[in-house]
Amino acid sequence: MADEIKDNNTAEASNDLSRRDFVTMSVAAGIAMAAGASAAEMPVAEKNVEIKTADGTCDAVFIYPTTGSHPGVLVWPDAFGLRPAMRDIGKRIAAEGYAVLVPNPFYRAAKATVDSPVIKDQANFSFSNQADMAKLQPLMASITGGDNAEKDARAFIAFLDAQAQVNKAKKMGTQGYCMGGPLVVRTAAAVPERVGAGASFHGGGLVTNNPNSPHLLAPKIKARMYFGVAKNDDERQPDAKDKLRETFAAAHVPAEIEVYGSLHGWCVPDMPAANGNPIYNKPDAEKAWGKLVALYKAALA
Repeated sequence: MADEIKDNNTAEASNDLSRRDFVTMSVAAGIAMAAGASAAEMPVAEKNVEIKTADGTCDAVFIYPTTGSHPGVLVWPDAFGLRPAMRDIGKRIAAEGYAVLVPNPFYRAAKATVDSPVIKDQANFSFSNQADMAKLQPLMASITGGDNAEKDARAFIAFLDAQAQVNKAKKMGTQGYCMGGPLVVRTAAAVPERVGAGASFHGGGLVTNNPNSPHLLAPKIKARMYFGVAKNDDERQPDAKDKLRETFAAAHVPAEIEVYGSLHGWCVPDMPAANGNPIYNKPDAEKAWGKLVALYKAALA
């Protein structure tokens, strides 16, 4: 069972989430988990796209229901980038009724391809292996350096807003995994007028001692936020959840912080095993999915 740590901020600011909203989200999450999948499961279309950014051309996949226009969602991949597992996550949330963009966050360094040095041998990748990390770190630096994430977020949101399948009258959502968690926060802060919900799952580096730490962006955010924290991340940095809660509460930004009993990476099915043990945890991944769906249904309606 996950150790839930919930922050029901009910300050007077107009963007605060009321206690009733939190109850609604929790009930909706329970219904989603009990059902195992959305009753809707809309048929979706998928196409590869290219997006012009300030620094070049980003390859991405755009996935959307085959009829109608829907709220936009930006999915930030983990450190293994855009690959089949992330496309599947994009398809699944699109089937819930969202027009979804999943970009290659490393486009400045390399195109997304199964032949990339990281994805090609992903099953044998080890974060404790220096040679493996030497392949990964330059890719991660290409998006986390400077203000690259903020520039890309603006470009990706603009792309979504230009698509006929996106309902521009609705707020957008953004979700991220591992490395993508902080990118969710940066996106919500970079385009606050468009982003209405953000969800970080086993996000790394959300709270640091640096002056540009993602959690310090809370005052710029107008979205409802959810942070699903991995057990070992919480053990390694036990005060991070408290700083997240306190900072977002002080900024009057509604945020729910929840510690799961699973390891970093538990939401992604193709995450490499650690010491011979699987990281992906389906029951907790489904619980997290229920939280995501409930958040979007409450904030992007």
